[in-house]
Amino acid sequence: MSNTSVQSAKRRVLDYYDKLDTASTGTLSLVQDHFIAADYLWRGFYPFNEMRSADEVGQQFWAPLKGALSHLQRRMDVFMAGQNTLKENGGIWVVSMGHLMGLFDEEWLGIPPSGKIAMLRYCEFHRVEGDKITETAMFFDIPHLMMQVGLQPFPPQTAAHLVQPGPMTHNGLMFEEQEPEQGLKTIAAIDYMVSDIRNWRGGVEEPLVEELRRSWNEDMIWWGPAGIGATYTIERYAQQHAGPFRAALTDRTFNGHICTIAEGHFGGFFGWPNLTLTASGGFMGMPATNTPSDMRVIDIYRRDGDKLTENWIFIDLLHFWNMQGIDVLARTTGINSSKETGASGMTL
Repeated sequence: MSNTSVQSAKRRVLDYYDKLDTASTGTLSLVQDHFIAADYLWRGFYPFNEMRSADEVGQQFWAPLKGALSHLQRRMDVFMAGQNTLKENGGIWVVSMGHLMGLFDEEWLGIPPSGKIAMLRYCEFHRVEGDKITETAMFFDIPHLMMQVGLQPFPPQTAAHLVQPGPMTHNGLMFEEQEPEQGLKTIAAIDYMVSDIRNWRGGVEEPLVEELRRSWNEDMIWWGPAGIGATYTIERYAQQHAGPFRAALTDRTFNGHICTIAEGHFGGFFGWPNLTLTASGGFMGMPATNTPSDMRVIDIYRRDGDKLTENWIFIDLLHFWNMQGIDVLARTTGINSSKETGASGMTL
């Protein structure tokens, strides 16, 4: 086990970003080799999925993205690090969340360019051991990018479509060391909320809003992925997301997380997948399939007092629907994007 400190891990990731974000196609492999371990594991949203070398990630993800979004810049809203509280995966992880912004000048994944500013929502978890990044979870909202150029990958969503801002308090960039007790309070708030959801038994005993009030402040904001949208206050969150989600997705199985960390008033987790669910009731305006499918999710939270108050969500909805035989990316762009074993490429 490496004795990498949290602060040195942060500095290493910031150095990586500095070199990666300014790298040309010709220097990209040198940057990747310098910062990334030989036995690297990269987890990315559909259609990329898992890759196991720095060069593969550079050539299949970063080079095409940099070619499409010219003058690419990273606009971070949250930056934090800490020891993974899930001891089986251990280690120090560094988290970055925000947007990758550029001029959308070339096609990417079949999405036509606009020639205008485009912003790709992203969140990354990096495991740092010594001076190398050994694992990355890189989640990014492709449907959100599609909607910015006028495509409609999903039926009208129940909540709002926005380019999402960072924390209301503007204190999510934790480059300096934070008070450990604040991180412990944040982990406790996250763990309580997750446990309360897992103990839910159909809402017979109490209204959904009463359950939510145990974990969330009344003025909560849920910054959801494109296809679902963002929603504000407990009542509207229950109406515009949590209620429809629970009604339409049955046989929910919690598969666990790979990493959970917190620092200061912020924390989060990711899984691969976190959940397995069956779409049995027209979730997101899509047809019921009655097919169990996986959700790969990142949640980033801000705590205010003893409760959670802001939540940024990344869900691999393209993967979720593709497992049910609906290739949303292909049907929207006209290009077959499926790389996953067993995916049918079926369109509706």
